[in-house]
Amino acid sequence: MSPLLNTINTPDDLRQLERAQLPQLADELRQFLVESVSQTGGHLSSNLGTVELTLALHYVFNTPHDKLVWDVGHQTYVHKILTGRREAMKTLRMAGGISGFPRRVESPYDAFGTAHSSTSISAALGMAVAAQIAGSERRAVAIIGDGAMSGGMAFEALNNAGAMHANLLVVLNDNDMSISRPVGALNNYLAKLMSGRFYAAMRRGSEKMLKGMPPVLEFAKRAEEHVKGMVTPGTLFEEFGFNYIGPIDGHDLDVLVTTLDNISHLAGPQFLHVVTQKGKGYAKAEDDCLLYHGVGKFDPTHGIVAKQASKPSYTQVFGSWLCDMAAQDERLVGITPAMCEGSGMVEFAEKFPQRYFDVGIAEQHALTFAAGLACEGLKPVVAIYSTFLQRAYDQLIHDIAIQNLPVVLAIDRAGLVGADGATHAGSFDLSYLRCVPNMTVMAASDENECRQMLYTAFQLDTPSAVRYPRGTGPGVVPHAQMQALPIGKGEMRRSGEQIAMLAFGSMLAPVLGAAEQINATVANMRFVKPLDEELVLRLAREHELLVTVEENTIQGGAGSAVAECLARHGVTVALLHLGLPDGFLEQGEPAKMLAACGLDVAGIVTATQHAASALDMRPQAFEKNSTAYIARTAAGK
Repeated sequence: MSPLLNTINTPDDLRQLERAQLPQLADELRQFLVESVSQTGGHLSSNLGTVELTLALHYVFNTPHDKLVWDVGHQTYVHKILTGRREAMKTLRMAGGISGFPRRVESPYDAFGTAHSSTSISAALGMAVAAQIAGSERRAVAIIGDGAMSGGMAFEALNNAGAMHANLLVVLNDNDMSISRPVGALNNYLAKLMSGRFYAAMRRGSEKMLKGMPPVLEFAKRAEEHVKGMVTPGTLFEEFGFNYIGPIDGHDLDVLVTTLDNISHLAGPQFLHVVTQKGKGYAKAEDDCLLYHGVGKFDPTHGIVAKQASKPSYTQVFGSWLCDMAAQDERLVGITPAMCEGSGMVEFAEKFPQRYFDVGIAEQHALTFAAGLACEGLKPVVAIYSTFLQRAYDQLIHDIAIQNLPVVLAIDRAGLVGADGATHAGSFDLSYLRCVPNMTVMAASDENECRQMLYTAFQLDTPSAVRYPRGTGPGVVPHAQMQALPIGKGEMRRSGEQIAMLAFGSMLAPVLGAAEQINATVANMRFVKPLDEELVLRLAREHELLVTVEENTIQGGAGSAVAECLARHGVTVALLHLGLPDGFLEQGEPAKMLAACGLDVAGIVTATQHAASALDMRPQAFEKNSTAYIARTAAGK
């Protein structure tokens, strides 16, 4: 057989194939996926599991006229390959390359930008209603995984969609189980039957005929639900107002294409349940789909070879502290919104299963659940990525902070995250946390400080947050002994002349390197809230220039807290704020991304020297750009 993949540059090319050719193309796509991702890294298991589903969707629906909205979007590599980005896959998740998630600016086939979960049904419903308003026959399809379906927003959208009567199809990609007996020949036959126009017409006709006999109509509906319920778990979705179909084998292209084609002719909200297997077609990923969920570069023949890290990551430091603290205090409970491995909680879950709670992809619920636990005298620790904490901001304010409850937020992935790009960067947490009353906010500068800050936070009877970056730190071995830090107090790390640098969290190491070159004073501020105002004022009075450095957006961040402090006390001093720019940073190598923001040693030195040389200029003439600016703060002037 002649290769097919190289002939497919758009879905139009795909739709020229005979159905009988699709299995061959699926095999070629799997081989291409393994080879490609082994060279770039990325999400593998989820993409191997959605090969046939992606093929069938593009084969049946007229994309990009019809809209496909992929929830989370980490399973869209085949979608990208089929929509003109096959050659660009060698640049996946690299600076200047294509994203690991759908992006509207990247392709007209990417109908909606996704990377966080549970958003697809809402977005697709909006598109379906827009088509309805325009009088268009355009279809909208949301593809959502069983994990993302646990998010409350998905159920909010289902509840709304069922009453809309728009032409929306929700495809539930259920990959949390193997294909069990119900997903067999009988069930596939029933799915084809229930998705067909004859069945739909008969159902509408029967309802119309039976409306004059309400008891009989009610009996018929209950009988249908009972028969469906014997072979499908669809009653819940039927109650939302969807026509439920499935579950069907998500790797059987004939069943997929037939069922999707039938559904494409049905009006109103439709729900298709598809069962797939993560890692399908690559034995190593089938055996351990979790290991191959997100991978770095690897040898496809030998698979992933575990490497012994030379030093623990911040995530591992957190996991170790969590176990140690739990052994000391039975009140500790650990909570994660479906990020057990990513947040370093595997050992804790094994050692303290009764105190470990994975609430699913439900960040809002995670925080309010923690608040409820805290009300009853427990000490919850919520392990959460900075970017995902954004999704629970109201719960943080309303349920935790207003009630002043002792919930510890262990905020992983603070700052830039490299290949995952803007959607996963923790660029804003210092800004959105420090404005919340009752919060204590700490930023760890090294591994030992991270451990001690977590212990400090746990001792408080008020809300607290400890933020730390992805990956490893400078290599400071965490002390086994845990000791609480004095609240709101920084520490002096270096004495210099004229210039004082105030480092927050991960920026301490490059700041110390820069200070050696320009003989500057360095303070490790440790606390963003409460700020060490005494230290700030002393440094301002003893130096001509203060430089604040943080791996957070400048707007409203730690540097802003310093400026507010100076203004409040009427202290005038030259200020230089260094941090992340006012924009969304695309994917790339973390070190290069920090350098581009001027947050490496060379960038800090250059910006500081430029600011120092400008001190005699009028404020209006000072340089202002997205990564650094100099200004004078003078209260009352």
